[in-house]
Amino acid sequence: MHPLHRENHLVERIGWLRAAVLGANDGIISTSSLVVGVAAAAKTANEVLVAGVAGLVAGAMSMAAGEYVSVSSQSDTEQADMARERRELAEQPEAELAELTQIYVARGVEPGVARQVAEQMSARNTFEAHSRDELGMAGHMIAQPVQAALTSAITFTAGAAIPLLIALSVPAGSISWAVSAGSLVCLALLGAIGARIGGADILRPTVRVTFWGAFAMAATWAIGALVGHAV
Repeated sequence: MHPLHRENHLVERIGWLRAAVLGANDGIISTSSLVVGVAAAAKTANEVLVAGVAGLVAGAMSMAAGEYVSVSSQSDTEQADMARERRELAEQPEAELAELTQIYVARGVEPGVARQVAEQMSARNTFEAHSRDELGMAGHMIAQPVQAALTSAITFTAGAAIPLLIALSVPAGSISWAVSAGSLVCLALLGAIGARIGGADILRPTVRVTFWGAFAMAATWAIGALVGHAV
């Protein structure tokens, strides 16, 4: 007999991890891009900081609202499916048992054994068996709108604070380059940390987030410089 061993499946982190990584990345990229773009066109550091703070507040609220609405829509669909499944289990228990049996047969279980498995799983918790195996809804995968909204808002604010702190600590003439360099380093670290927490390869997520962050900052700097010269 093989000794029991504990397994640590990282998929359980997918809900809050997605919201946290998205919020922090967006906070750094959008705020640093805004700061760099305004710095290229503005004449004083105060204008840059006002724009950055406004971007932080607006972005955090937007992330929270967007995540809440999006995940709430997912949650509404899940709740409707579960309610329908409860009703079908109450009205057609034999048909639902046969359906669960066929699900196991389709996965390669011999029909007789599949029927026994379906009966045993149903005896333990009928709705749990059907929600997991028929609907594909495991407990850790159920949408949580409030958690997603709060996580996104908090991590966006934390990410957005980085370019603002950098802008506060350097001379006005160096804001664009200092914020760009510091933000790219933070994006690379965040990409590596997110990949590590999620159990994925580190290099690809790090390169991906750094590249798009650099692209966004370069684009807003160019626009800011053009507008500044034109005005």
